[in-house]
Amino acid sequence: MALDTRAAAAKAIAQVFRQQGSLASALPPVLKQVKPQDKGLLQELCYGSLRYFHRLNHSLQGLLTQPLKAKDQDIQALLLIGCYQLDYSRIPAHAAVASCVEACRALKKPWACKLVNGVLRNYQRQATNQHDMSAQPWLEHSHPKWFYNRLQKAWPDYADDILLQNNQHPPFSLRLNLERLSVDQYLDLLSQRGISARACPFSPNGITLEKPCPVEQLPHFEDGWLSVQDEAAQFSAHLLELADDQHILDACCAPGGKTGHILELAKNPSLTAIDTEAKRLKRVEENLARLGFSAKLLCADASDTRLWFDGEQFDRILLDAPCSATGVIRRHPDIKLLRKPQNIEELCEIQKRLLESLWPLLKPGGILLYATCSVLPEENDEQITQFLAHHADAEEYAIEAPWGVAVAHGRQLFPQAQGHDGFYYARLQKNKQKA
Repeated sequence: MALDTRAAAAKAIAQVFRQQGSLASALPPVLKQVKPQDKGLLQELCYGSLRYFHRLNHSLQGLLTQPLKAKDQDIQALLLIGCYQLDYSRIPAHAAVASCVEACRALKKPWACKLVNGVLRNYQRQATNQHDMSAQPWLEHSHPKWFYNRLQKAWPDYADDILLQNNQHPPFSLRLNLERLSVDQYLDLLSQRGISARACPFSPNGITLEKPCPVEQLPHFEDGWLSVQDEAAQFSAHLLELADDQHILDACCAPGGKTGHILELAKNPSLTAIDTEAKRLKRVEENLARLGFSAKLLCADASDTRLWFDGEQFDRILLDAPCSATGVIRRHPDIKLLRKPQNIEELCEIQKRLLESLWPLLKPGGILLYATCSVLPEENDEQITQFLAHHADAEEYAIEAPWGVAVAHGRQLFPQAQGHDGFYYARLQKNKQKA
């Protein structure tokens, strides 16, 4: 018997509340439990409720006479889902409330029916007053206060637009293998199937669909002629300035999108791709197989070079470093709940360790491309500034590009309306004379 859609959504969101994983890991099991026609609604309820969590939860807290117990976080999630439906969906108010009340029974908590019904009806009645958050702009923008403040400090001219874009639906972009067909040819194929799309403004390989669709509907996807990849991520392989017969390292490679792009552009490369998680590395293997490529895949901590480095230095290193992912919040709204200020300090230490460990593995004259999907300077140009200050054999190889904004070192991209995600790139070259 299929699981009630709101109950399934509440289960997934409750896992995020408990810090038991990301929405990306919580969703697949519950998607299998609902009817096929309800999968889209389930995803919308989860993503939408977490996207506006800070606004909705603030209002909810004023309507609960006492906090719910930890074991009832699924009911907390259900209330959030109800508020999301009332504020941001086309579902009639009576149906929004009734569906959440019914979900209490599906969760085997009938005692919560009266609570959920009362709170949601009060929420509906008090909507005008409870949404006045102008004195607390982080709530108005539905972001954690610490992140709002950091963003305003780091990017006063861009912060409001970043916050706005973080609450929008992300675009669905593709990367074509131009050895197979051109962008114009693929746009024609899509048009023949009634799929509206346009060329990306900056990536020569990129196409953005007007509306997302299942990959099975995309011509030649299973043949490996294209991949789903944001436009900003498509810049990495081009920035490496690949040449024939190069020895290349893709550190922190999962899920393998950039790995595949390198293999599409490089001629006769020797590519080593590393990731710390075997499960994620399996996904890299599957993605490469679909594209018709293979690489040397290693499950290891890239910074612990003693365990995996064979002594042959690399011509190119892509370090797509672990980061806060604050540039892709619109794709992963649970980041607003999962990421904490202390996490940024921890991530900065990991990034520093990776840079320090991988730099000796680069040949003199070689290029290391440092990338993150963060918009926080401490993970990006501040990290590179510190690295350059302590490595006489490292020099910035400037990126001249029509995208992003130039910062102290490298270029910072912010999420764009129907365009690329937030991202950061810095390119370093090892000085032959000082190496």
